[in-house]
Amino acid sequence: MMSHPLVIARKEIVDGLRDVRSLVSALVYALMGPVVVGLVSLSVHPGTKGGTTVLAGMMSVFTLVSAFVGGMNVAMDTVAGERERRSLVPLLLNPVRRVDVVIGKWLAVCFFAAAGLAINLAGFAVLIARAGMAPPLRLAPAAALGLISLPLLAASLQLLISTTCRAVKEAQTYLSLSVFLPMGAGMFVVFAPPSAHGWCGLLPLAGQQLQLEAFMAGSGTPTVQALAVGCLTAALAAVLLLVAAKRLESDEIVYGN
Repeated sequence: MMSHPLVIARKEIVDGLRDVRSLVSALVYALMGPVVVGLVSLSVHPGTKGGTTVLAGMMSVFTLVSAFVGGMNVAMDTVAGERERRSLVPLLLNPVRRVDVVIGKWLAVCFFAAAGLAINLAGFAVLIARAGMAPPLRLAPAAALGLISLPLLAASLQLLISTTCRAVKEAQTYLSLSVFLPMGAGMFVVFAPPSAHGWCGLLPLAGQQLQLEAFMAGSGTPTVQALAVGCLTAALAAVLLLVAAKRLESDEIVYGN
């Protein structure tokens, strides 16, 4: 027998897969990075050191963003959409803990966020292989932990935002603005490289940015740094998830107009 979070997650995933318009939108966002970088590579020679650095920086920024846009539509609908349709209260009237409801919805958002990240990385892998921009991509287990924690953080943040919104349009506005968070962190690392070393490499988003740059360039990342970034990002995701579950227990959030 499946636990309550898994039942809720399965239901949300099935509903998300039925929304063809949202799936197409997420797919376009995930593949936008490889397309744009592919066009830029036509004018920037990828064989030179400077050209490889520029392209690797662009690819890493687009990859950060892909983890946030992959599950954005699902996060928008899973709480704010249900509040607007008046279907959230009947769900909470069932003998299910609020934290189980949040975890189930979070797992569904994680599924689509991870799918967006995987599609983006697959597109860049094809681009790198065809353009000869770097050696074949090999993702170490430690670096994989740092990247896997990225959609977990994105899903937690987006779910928390969705719990504070009363309608889909409001959620769409704030969730669209949340995309600037990974974009800003990525741009900071790209345009301020001296500040991106040392402790900055241990921060969520900034640490993943550095890992992605090394990954896209065909080089490796120190195992300790990759593990530290992955653990800190997962811990931050857990905190945001608990805050979302706490907010869902508030009568103002559930019944407020």
